[in-house]
Amino acid sequence: MAKPLEVQHLTIHGHRRAFVKTGEGPALLLLHGLGCDHTTWEPVISALSRHFTVIAPDLLGHGQSDKPRADYSVGGYANGMRDLLTVLGIDKVTVVGHSFGGGVAMQFAYQFPERTERMVLVAPGGLGPEVSPLIRAVTFPGFHQVMAGLTLPGVRHVGKRGLRTLARTGAPALRDLDEVADIYDSFRDPRARAAIRHVVSAVVDWRGQIVTMVDRAYLTQEMPMCVIWGDQDHVIPPKHASNAERIAPGAWVEVIPNAGHFPHKDHPQRFVRTLREFVASTQPQRYHRGKWRRLLETGRHLPVPAEAVAEGPTQVIA
Repeated sequence: MAKPLEVQHLTIHGHRRAFVKTGEGPALLLLHGLGCDHTTWEPVISALSRHFTVIAPDLLGHGQSDKPRADYSVGGYANGMRDLLTVLGIDKVTVVGHSFGGGVAMQFAYQFPERTERMVLVAPGGLGPEVSPLIRAVTFPGFHQVMAGLTLPGVRHVGKRGLRTLARTGAPALRDLDEVADIYDSFRDPRARAAIRHVVSAVVDWRGQIVTMVDRAYLTQEMPMCVIWGDQDHVIPPKHASNAERIAPGAWVEVIPNAGHFPHKDHPQRFVRTLREFVASTQPQRYHRGKWRRLLETGRHLPVPAEAVAEGPTQVIA
């Protein structure tokens, strides 16, 4: 049986942050998705730690980390990851982000290219406007009050059992409900509900995602990028993977069959193999300010594929 992961804590800027750090070798920073925590990576951490130093934090507002009234923007999260790595004495990482964590990974790579060797995006936000209606619902008036009722002890237990039962049916559209049950359970904490609403309001509105990386994707010319998706993802559609191929032609894109929104949980061995092969076959980015300046000067005029952008104003995250 695998040894339980030791959760460590550090206080940075007055807020307690939980994280797992294990293994040896080049550093991997694993960033979880909305409403999740470091445990979403448990199926792959042990295997990855045989080859890498793995850092898997609970983002602020999630898991065992504090849930203050704070900056829950993708830029704020990127800053928090830089500071955590600095305190841990880690200068450079391959940043791996799932779902919302993919948006944070993009922002981290954009804000701190000198500290980013590679970028791995797992079913990420930021590559197209579509997103599950359940996520959009978090922004609706009354969400906090309705969820307070739905997470009362008796109601919550029945709801969790129902979600897990549906997940066990094996229906592709229901396969991720086991993870949704854990997210639902976390909403019993009113501070977690408030934090999640702040996060979602910054990246989603009633029309879908309002963030995008597409107009700065040319910067990946100097940074190896891998995109991994499940072909049965019903949270963020896998067709966004083809957007990645269009906006970043040099990206390594892999769509995993019979996998949902959590391909690292559905097929952990394949996920680990893909990640290892990607790292082994690419050279880490070497940040050079002159090259970065030239990319900004020439790449800003590149066209952006219309199908990868939501209508209306967008907030750029990478």
